Amino acid sequence: MRNYLRACVSVAVATAGIVAGQSNANADPLLPDCSDGWQSATLTTTPVPLENLESDGAGGFYLSASDIGELRHIDADGTVRTVLSGLVHPGGIRVAGNFVYFVTGDHFTAPTGELVRYDPTTGELVTLVTGLNMPNGLLLLPDGDLLVATSRDVHGISRYRPSTGEFTAGWADVPGANGLALAPDGRSVYTTDLTFQVEQIPLDAPHEVHRVLGVPDHVVLPDDLDATASGELYLADHAVGSVDRIDPATGTACTIVTGVVKPAPIRIPPDGPTSVRIAHDPDGWVLYVTAADGTLRRMVPPPGVDLTPGVRPH
Repeated sequence: MRNYLRACVSVAVATAGIVAGQSNANADPLLPDCSDGWQSATLTTTPVPLENLESDGAGGFYLSASDIGELRHIDADGTVRTVLSGLVHPGGIRVAGNFVYFVTGDHFTAPTGELVRYDPTTGELVTLVTGLNMPNGLLLLPDGDLLVATSRDVHGISRYRPSTGEFTAGWADVPGANGLALAPDGRSVYTTDLTFQVEQIPLDAPHEVHRVLGVPDHVVLPDDLDATASGELYLADHAVGSVDRIDPATGTACTIVTGVVKPAPIRIPPDGPTSVRIAHDPDGWVLYVTAADGTLRRMVPPPGVDLTPGVRPH
């Protein structure tokens, strides 16, 4: 997806002061800083960008390495192994029950992609949906359905029902849809798109798309995101290189970490964080962040910041 996004992101990064030839920046000049007290640690570093992540429910994570076509797993003790290889640009991942769902074809030059179900116990792979136009984000809903964000589709978000195999193309009209997150009450979803917007969509009225934040107030390239029970969003900004905290009620945002970009003398955005997940560990609820620099980071909030998530389907 990054080659395509470099064309889309030129306006945003120029506005933010991040242009080709500029050295790595350590701050987002457009948003207030709210990083005080956050503790960040790198859990693993790979030589290739990481596109997405999902908790396995046992202290580990599944990771997609889109550029080399791999699905990886990191155990709670930090051991990393390749689970699947030979995939065509894997993107979003979700765990539901005993299965791992993921999409392939997450690249502008890739052929149409697929929604695939993987059984970690047996190793079985089942292709559920084909012909997806650059599928990127993936989300599990409370009723067990899956939403697929397709970044090269005029409609943007489709819906798949595992219990029946029913597929609803164009379930919601968000052209260039990217990341997906469930709202804390489980009755709506948040999405990001390639026009630099964050939107909210009611599950019972998917064609009523409500803008939450975007240009010109929040000039970033929003990628994947997650939501807390209190309603705050945590967003991976793939262009500026930050993780942002958003209050959808007021449309305000700030950055909790910046400078998360590929280590190089010259920046070629987008090269920042790609996905954010809230997960539980011995310290309580924390953030996990994947990025184009190949890292998986663990971010512990300061006292007073509650990352308890809302509805969590299984």
